Amino acid sequence: VVSEILRLNEDPNVQGLALDLPESLCNSKVLNAVKPEKDVDGLSSVNLGHLVRGDVYDCLVPPTVCAVMELLGELGGKTVLLVGAGGALGAALQSVLQREGAAVLSCHWKAPQLQSELHRADVVVFGSMKPDDVPMSWIKPGTTIISCSHDLLSEKHNSGQQNNPAAEKAVGSLAIAMRMQNMVKNVERWIQSQQYRKWDLHCLKLEPLSPVPSDLEISRAQSPKAVDVLAKEIGLLKDEIEIYGQTKAKVRLSLLERLKEQPDGKYVLVAGITPTPLGEGKSTVTVGLVQALTAHLNINSFACLRQPSQGPTFGVKGGAAGGGYAQVIPMEEFNLHLTGDIHAITAANNLLAAAIDARILHESSQSDKSLYNRLVPVVNGVRGFSAIQLARLRRLGINKTDPNTLTEEEMSRFARLDIDPSTITWQRVVDTNDRFLRKITVGQANTEKGFVRQAQFDIAVASEIMAILALTTSLQDMKERLGRIVVANNKKGEPVTAEDLGVTGALTVLMKDAIKPTLMQTLEGTPVFVHAGPFANIAHGSSSVLADKIALKLVGEKGFVVTEAGFGADIGMEKFFNIKCRASGLVPSVVVLVATVRALKMHGGGPNVTSGAPLKKEYTEENLQLVADGCCNLQKQIQITQLFGVPVVVALNVFKTDSPAEVDLVCKMAKESGAFDAVPCDHWSAGGRGAIKLAQAVEKAANQKNSFKYLYNLELPIVEKIRVIAQKVYGAQDIELSPAAQSQVDRYTQQGFGNLPICMAKTHLSLSHQPERKGVPTGFVLPISDVRASIGAGFIYPLVGTMSTMPGLPTRPCFYDIDLDPITEEVKGLF
Repeated sequence: VVSEILRLNEDPNVQGLALDLPESLCNSKVLNAVKPEKDVDGLSSVNLGHLVRGDVYDCLVPPTVCAVMELLGELGGKTVLLVGAGGALGAALQSVLQREGAAVLSCHWKAPQLQSELHRADVVVFGSMKPDDVPMSWIKPGTTIISCSHDLLSEKHNSGQQNNPAAEKAVGSLAIAMRMQNMVKNVERWIQSQQYRKWDLHCLKLEPLSPVPSDLEISRAQSPKAVDVLAKEIGLLKDEIEIYGQTKAKVRLSLLERLKEQPDGKYVLVAGITPTPLGEGKSTVTVGLVQALTAHLNINSFACLRQPSQGPTFGVKGGAAGGGYAQVIPMEEFNLHLTGDIHAITAANNLLAAAIDARILHESSQSDKSLYNRLVPVVNGVRGFSAIQLARLRRLGINKTDPNTLTEEEMSRFARLDIDPSTITWQRVVDTNDRFLRKITVGQANTEKGFVRQAQFDIAVASEIMAILALTTSLQDMKERLGRIVVANNKKGEPVTAEDLGVTGALTVLMKDAIKPTLMQTLEGTPVFVHAGPFANIAHGSSSVLADKIALKLVGEKGFVVTEAGFGADIGMEKFFNIKCRASGLVPSVVVLVATVRALKMHGGGPNVTSGAPLKKEYTEENLQLVADGCCNLQKQIQITQLFGVPVVVALNVFKTDSPAEVDLVCKMAKESGAFDAVPCDHWSAGGRGAIKLAQAVEKAANQKNSFKYLYNLELPIVEKIRVIAQKVYGAQDIELSPAAQSQVDRYTQQGFGNLPICMAKTHLSLSHQPERKGVPTGFVLPISDVRASIGAGFIYPLVGTMSTMPGLPTRPCFYDIDLDPITEEVKGLF
């Protein structure tokens, strides 16, 4: 019985459970097996607890109790005796009768004082069958007698009492009606629970210290809310989250269907000026902004961030949880494995890579017939095509379903992909900075029969599967995108896809959990989605479409979803608008453009900024001329934003070395350059309180007229789309394609991929292709060395110069400082 109850508890199509069991089975183990929210009999301990405390809106009153109360009517001042009514039913009866003003007594059938109690009572309620040795004459004339039957769906327990005085009333049929009423109430409650819920968020108190401690110390000093508590506060249902530990949970995509009629909130993108190698704090601004909106202005908001790669975490850059008093916590969980999404991507990517080489090997060593027989084997005397093989047959124009009916020519076409090894573009990946994997040789073992080729490893977040995860809109869409991945060409120059290799379903299985965004929180207890992590220089550099869509539903019409795009606006923001917004159909309300005095001084002619080296005095002392000269980059990034018709607010990330005059100068020049507003922020040292003015400016800007538009039409030729980006965004005079790049453009156009958007792979350290050229370079010709395609993700990516997809470790990586306390299991040294 308990097993069946537990099964029905988890059935989303069952909204209520009624138990019609023998009395011997109605024990606490069985009654409490029913989920409280499905307990239409109201007899579980949780429901009874609510009832006894008077929380009648949080529970259902047991049907038998409802029936008794319906029969009794007004009870004020009357004495009610409960006889033989023990357990859950007795407790419920006593609680409700007392609440209605009755004086309630209770005793069992063998009690020595039973006769006297029966004679004194105004109302007698039999909780179980009356024994024959208790005569009705013990009850005074005119007393109301109610007989309860435990078995609500049968009156067999009442049938023996039909010769009782007419004053006795049985509740059986009425209790059945009351149970039906409870079922209706339960369904109504379920329907209500599916509607959008107003947030009941309890923010965490923040007490910033000075000087500001390390990020890890700050994170560890705060006690995060349990993630199921946070989920309930923002309107997520229990069955919409999958909890990982205490502070992380996956959110199921079913929420989008439940809240499909709910209007979206406002959509805010955080971008930046061309950064120094140190970064200018976009993630910190994103977190500080939502902390200000929600914890200080009481406006619903959600931050949507990318999951960091472990390559930079253990290399040079460190983590990406924000910083200071504007970060996601626990930061060590955020920066390490999180919920395993990157590992899932690695597994899926490398399964596809293995499938390519294995297929080439098997095709090179077998005849058509032998290959066909192994691809379509006889199992238990039956030979049949799998679903993905039938789909391949249809693509080949072979409309047959019986493997035994294919001609030799059809068997050959079906079995042989004829992959040209020189055209393979799919590489293996690992989430570690490992420069020695940039070029490798595979197939050197004797078992590979001489099939040796040069290959390489990329870092895991550079995988096209990561870009697919970030751009997909549903599980079905992800499966289709995975199937469209082009891994190579065949010897006729035709594309070979993951679908052709028969691996689409397996890839989808590996990614089935990774598609769900991970819920975490900021230092002030406001919600954050962490999902996907494509780099912005070699991919499109934004967190997932699905995280944004879910968050936009959860915040409500007046709420804000704040997400960020990697590196400068010329790279991350341009791709966000032209690629991500096309995939999602979402329209941004505001762009927050992050700038720092440090970066502006660099663009104004200051000395080089090097990661790990102390800053030169030009960056630590006031220098208004350097700042003024460097504002040209800020002005250019504002102009780039205006190309898309979206209001822009400049957020100046203030450092302690910035002088008030420098801060005022930047804000003044930003407003003169067309920014809706420019606001200095010190959320790093003060938390959300330090970004209140920014939050107010963003709220005002979101109400401005929005004339969002894409930069180019997809119908333009590939080369023209590249030229539009180079000239309008980067400020190039023109572009120049290498012969190899032009050849690839011609091939992709011929293969039908010419209408895809463009994802430029370019250095983030300059508007041009030359990292050393700061400010606003002009007069340069942008060289396109190669052009590649991510067909599954849905974009063409030209390579500007040489772009590495596998970072290397420096002389002194971050891992020198990372350690674990074996006693407390606390992580040390992350930043």
